[in-house]
Amino acid sequence: MNLRRLIWNSRWLTDKQRIKWYPAFWLMRLKVLEISPDWRTVRILLRHSWIATNTGGSLFGGFQACLADPIAAMCCVKVFPGYSVWTRSLHLDFRHEGRTDLELRFTLSADQEQQIREELERKGRSTPEFTYAFYQSEGTLCTEVKARIAIRPKGYQASKRSNK
Repeated sequence: MNLRRLIWNSRWLTDKQRIKWYPAFWLMRLKVLEISPDWRTVRILLRHSWIATNTGGSLFGGFQACLADPIAAMCCVKVFPGYSVWTRSLHLDFRHEGRTDLELRFTLSADQEQQIREELERKGRSTPEFTYAFYQSEGTLCTEVKARIAIRPKGYQASKRSNK
Protein backbone atom coordinates (compact mmCIF):
# COMPACT_ATOMS: atom_id res chain seq x y z
CA MET A 1 0.00 0.00 0.00
CA ASN A 2 1.43 3.39 -0.92
CA LEU A 3 1.40 6.48 1.31
CA ARG A 4 -1.46 8.17 -0.58
CA ARG A 5 -3.74 5.15 -0.06
CA LEU A 6 -2.63 4.75 3.53
CA ILE A 7 -3.62 8.35 4.28
CA TRP A 8 -6.91 8.13 2.35
CA ASN A 9 -7.96 4.81 3.94
CA SER A 10 -6.78 5.40 7.53
CA ARG A 11 -9.69 5.24 9.93
CA TRP A 12 -7.77 7.12 12.62
CA LEU A 13 -7.60 10.29 10.47
CA THR A 14 -10.43 12.78 10.17
CA ASP A 15 -11.58 13.84 6.70
CA LYS A 16 -9.93 17.23 7.26
CA GLN A 17 -6.62 15.52 8.10
CA ARG A 18 -6.90 13.28 5.02
CA ILE A 19 -7.08 16.35 2.80
CA LYS A 20 -4.39 18.31 4.65
CA TRP A 21 -1.96 15.37 4.63
CA TYR A 22 -2.70 14.21 1.09
CA PRO A 23 0.82 14.08 -0.44
CA ALA A 24 0.09 16.39 -3.40
CA PHE A 25 -1.12 19.06 -0.95
CA TRP A 26 1.64 19.03 1.70
CA LEU A 27 3.55 22.13 0.56
CA MET A 28 0.41 24.06 -0.31
CA ARG A 29 -0.31 25.04 3.32
CA LEU A 30 -4.01 24.26 2.94
CA LYS A 31 -6.54 24.87 5.63
CA VAL A 32 -9.68 22.77 5.43
CA LEU A 33 -12.48 25.10 6.45
CA GLU A 34 -15.36 22.65 6.05
CA ILE A 35 -16.10 19.14 4.92
CA SER A 36 -19.66 18.17 5.64
CA PRO A 37 -20.00 14.68 7.15
CA ASP A 38 -21.68 13.50 3.94
CA TRP A 39 -19.00 15.16 1.72
CA ARG A 40 -21.56 17.20 -0.22
CA THR A 41 -19.94 20.50 0.80
CA VAL A 42 -16.19 21.15 0.81
CA ARG A 43 -14.44 24.45 1.54
CA ILE A 44 -10.62 24.69 1.52
CA LEU A 45 -8.38 27.71 1.97
CA LEU A 46 -5.41 27.93 -0.41
CA ARG A 47 -3.03 30.35 1.23
CA HIS A 48 -1.21 33.07 -0.65
CA SER A 49 2.34 32.08 0.35
CA TRP A 50 5.81 32.60 -1.07
CA ILE A 51 5.91 29.05 -2.44
CA ALA A 52 2.55 29.43 -4.22
CA THR A 53 3.17 32.88 -5.72
CA ASN A 54 4.27 33.50 -9.30
CA THR A 55 6.58 36.30 -10.48
CA GLY A 56 3.58 38.61 -10.92
CA GLY A 57 2.61 38.26 -7.25
CA SER A 58 -0.52 36.16 -7.70
CA LEU A 59 -1.18 32.52 -6.87
CA PHE A 60 0.08 30.02 -9.42
CA GLY A 61 -2.69 28.60 -11.56
CA GLY A 62 -0.98 25.24 -11.15
CA PHE A 63 -1.58 25.31 -7.40
CA GLN A 64 -5.25 26.02 -8.05
CA ALA A 65 -5.43 23.19 -10.60
CA CYS A 66 -3.65 20.77 -8.24
CA LEU A 67 -6.19 21.47 -5.49
CA ALA A 68 -9.26 21.60 -7.76
CA ASP A 69 -8.46 18.39 -9.67
CA PRO A 70 -9.30 15.67 -7.10
CA ILE A 71 -11.94 17.44 -4.98
CA ALA A 72 -15.04 16.45 -7.00
CA ALA A 73 -13.68 12.91 -7.44
CA MET A 74 -12.95 12.60 -3.70
CA CYS A 75 -16.52 13.68 -2.99
CA CYS A 76 -17.91 11.12 -5.43
CA VAL A 77 -15.82 8.34 -3.88
CA LYS A 78 -17.49 9.08 -0.53
CA VAL A 79 -21.03 9.65 -1.87
CA PHE A 80 -20.99 6.72 -4.34
CA PRO A 81 -18.96 3.98 -2.61
CA GLY A 82 -18.17 0.83 -4.54
CA TYR A 83 -17.29 2.63 -7.76
CA SER A 84 -13.98 3.60 -9.33
CA VAL A 85 -13.84 7.37 -9.64
CA TRP A 86 -11.40 9.70 -11.38
CA THR A 87 -11.23 13.12 -13.04
CA ARG A 88 -11.71 12.85 -16.82
CA SER A 89 -11.23 16.54 -17.57
CA LEU A 90 -10.54 19.77 -15.74
CA HIS A 91 -10.99 23.30 -17.03
CA LEU A 92 -10.03 26.43 -15.11
CA ASP A 93 -11.25 29.87 -16.18
CA PHE A 94 -8.98 32.44 -14.49
CA ARG A 95 -11.19 35.52 -14.12
CA HIS A 96 -9.05 37.56 -11.69
CA GLU A 97 -5.54 37.35 -10.35
CA GLY A 98 -5.32 35.49 -7.07
CA ARG A 99 -3.76 38.22 -4.93
CA THR A 100 -5.19 37.00 -1.61
CA ASP A 101 -5.77 33.63 0.01
CA LEU A 102 -8.30 31.74 -2.12
CA GLU A 103 -11.22 29.70 -0.85
CA LEU A 104 -12.24 26.68 -2.91
CA ARG A 105 -15.99 26.07 -2.61
CA PHE A 106 -17.48 22.80 -3.84
CA THR A 107 -21.09 21.65 -3.43
CA LEU A 108 -22.84 18.53 -4.68
CA SER A 109 -26.51 19.47 -5.00
CA ALA A 110 -29.31 17.04 -4.17
CA ASP A 111 -30.57 17.30 -7.77
CA GLN A 112 -27.18 16.46 -9.23
CA GLU A 113 -26.72 13.57 -6.81
CA GLN A 114 -30.14 12.18 -7.79
CA GLN A 115 -29.28 12.50 -11.51
CA ILE A 116 -26.02 10.60 -10.96
CA ARG A 117 -27.78 7.87 -8.93
CA GLU A 118 -30.40 7.42 -11.67
CA GLU A 119 -27.72 7.22 -14.34
CA LEU A 120 -25.71 4.68 -12.31
CA GLU A 121 -28.84 2.59 -11.87
CA ARG A 122 -29.81 2.83 -15.54
CA LYS A 123 -26.39 2.58 -17.24
CA GLY A 124 -24.05 1.38 -14.51
CA ARG A 125 -21.82 4.42 -14.98
CA SER A 126 -21.94 8.20 -15.00
CA THR A 127 -19.77 11.09 -16.19
CA PRO A 128 -21.16 14.20 -14.46
CA GLU A 129 -19.71 17.68 -14.76
CA PHE A 130 -19.30 19.81 -11.65
CA THR A 131 -18.85 23.57 -11.55
CA TYR A 132 -17.19 25.09 -8.50
CA ALA A 133 -14.81 27.97 -7.86
CA PHE A 134 -12.04 29.75 -6.00
CA TYR A 135 -12.97 33.03 -4.29
CA GLN A 136 -10.70 35.80 -3.04
CA SER A 137 -10.81 36.73 0.63
CA GLU A 138 -13.28 39.59 0.03
CA GLY A 139 -15.61 37.24 -1.88
CA THR A 140 -14.74 38.02 -5.51
CA LEU A 141 -14.90 35.06 -7.88
CA CYS A 142 -11.30 34.41 -8.92
CA THR A 143 -11.30 31.11 -10.84
CA GLU A 144 -14.20 29.02 -12.11
CA VAL A 145 -13.57 25.26 -12.23
CA LYS A 146 -15.37 22.72 -14.41
CA ALA A 147 -14.50 19.10 -13.69
CA ARG A 148 -15.92 16.09 -15.52
CA ILE A 149 -15.76 13.01 -13.29
CA ALA A 150 -15.85 9.38 -14.41
CA ILE A 151 -17.82 7.10 -12.06
CA ARG A 152 -17.42 3.50 -13.18
CA PRO A 153 -17.92 0.00 -11.76
CA LYS A 154 -14.88 -1.39 -9.93
CA GLY A 155 -12.57 -3.12 -12.41
CA TYR A 156 -13.99 -1.14 -15.35
CA GLN A 157 -11.99 -1.39 -18.58
CA ALA A 158 -12.70 1.05 -21.39
CA SER A 159 -13.41 -0.64 -24.70
CA LYS A 160 -10.53 -0.31 -27.14
CA ARG A 161 -11.52 1.43 -30.32
CA SER A 162 -9.91 0.52 -33.57
CA ASN A 163 -8.15 3.38 -35.43
CA LYS A 164 -8.63 1.95 -38.91
